Amino acid sequence: MKILTFTGKTPSEALKKAKMEIGNEGMLIETKEIQKKALGREALYEIVIGIDENELPSTYKSRIPTPASDKSLLQKESKEILFDISNAAKQISKISDVTQPFENKYDGYSQPAQKTVESKELKDIKTEINKLTDKVKIIQNMFWDEKSPDIESQIPSEFAEIYRLASQSGMNREHLDTLMQVTLEHMPLKMRENSATVKRYFQTILRKMVPIRREKPLSVGTKKVIMLVGPTGVGKTTSIAKLAARYSYLLDKKYKVGLVVLDTYRIGAVEQLMQYARMMKLGIETVVDPPEFSTALESLKYCDYILIDTMGSSPYDKDKIEKIYECLNTNTTEYSVDVVLVMPSSIKYEDLKITYENFETLGVDTLMFTKLDETMSFGNIFSLSYETKKPISYFSVGQEVPEDLVCASNDFLIECLLHGFNRSKA
Repeated sequence: MKILTFTGKTPSEALKKAKMEIGNEGMLIETKEIQKKALGREALYEIVIGIDENELPSTYKSRIPTPASDKSLLQKESKEILFDISNAAKQISKISDVTQPFENKYDGYSQPAQKTVESKELKDIKTEINKLTDKVKIIQNMFWDEKSPDIESQIPSEFAEIYRLASQSGMNREHLDTLMQVTLEHMPLKMRENSATVKRYFQTILRKMVPIRREKPLSVGTKKVIMLVGPTGVGKTTSIAKLAARYSYLLDKKYKVGLVVLDTYRIGAVEQLMQYARMMKLGIETVVDPPEFSTALESLKYCDYILIDTMGSSPYDKDKIEKIYECLNTNTTEYSVDVVLVMPSSIKYEDLKITYENFETLGVDTLMFTKLDETMSFGNIFSLSYETKKPISYFSVGQEVPEDLVCASNDFLIECLLHGFNRSKA
């Protein structure tokens, strides 16, 4: 066998050069970075190809750097390689289908020894198929990586798939690079053998970096006052109704719940919450001016939970946010107020961050995200929680009261981030 090396700015560029010179017969042995990217200097990668000397093309003499004028040829070759990869994936799928009947080949016959041998052979075949499938996936992601933005620490090819998924999820770029760096530094080399193992390890890292406030039963004699704040139209009133129904009827202990409405600017919102209060037989108080806030809380002192709905406002509407602050500042009761910032999951990270920064003056304790059923990108949620270090308490996954409310969990968020929203896993 003859050993040949090819270089390029990316692994896929080196692979293209190899294909142009020796065709499809070679076997990829190794990919390595031989020059790190630095200021004024491109990264350089080398791939090692093994090929039988008899299979070398007659036109092959020596490797000559591809001139810039041959870009069109490289693009053509790239398409051919991707086509070959696609065909390889289809062949692997067919092989997997063919192996299935052999599992039951000897069912019903008294040939246990032969069945054991067959099962071992079948297991070996499946192992090789899985390895081949993973190599195809790695090569496919190498092509994606060529189109992705440059990063300070180059991501190895076996991490390309997980990097692509996280990047497309809307996660902040700096957070993603930090996560990948942590993963690369701490992940044992033996665990890098296939993309499934890499993904599982990355999921573990993600779960540890998402702060969660888990719901706990109230201690005897204690009360909890929860105020929901946030922009207009995020679903605060519906979320209040979901929480009220949850605390009143869905938990092991049926708590007494009272409602306070600060949103007197929107008559519709007040009427909606009053309708929910009548249906669930809950006490409800309205507050027009800040001094009335303490009186409303005292009126509901018989309740275990007091839920406060506030006027929706633009993150830039300082006056409305200031009025909420005045209510909190005039609280003369013994009850502390847990401020929950409610935001839609369907907006980009930068907008979530601006919203948080403008409501931060209210002393935000936890985060709640709504409209999870209306988006396919969840990296923005991770990035905001990671950046602010504020725990997530609840997710709203639809309009149904009270069914579409989910207690926040690391597993659910990471599942959404990497695989998309799945109501059955809520």
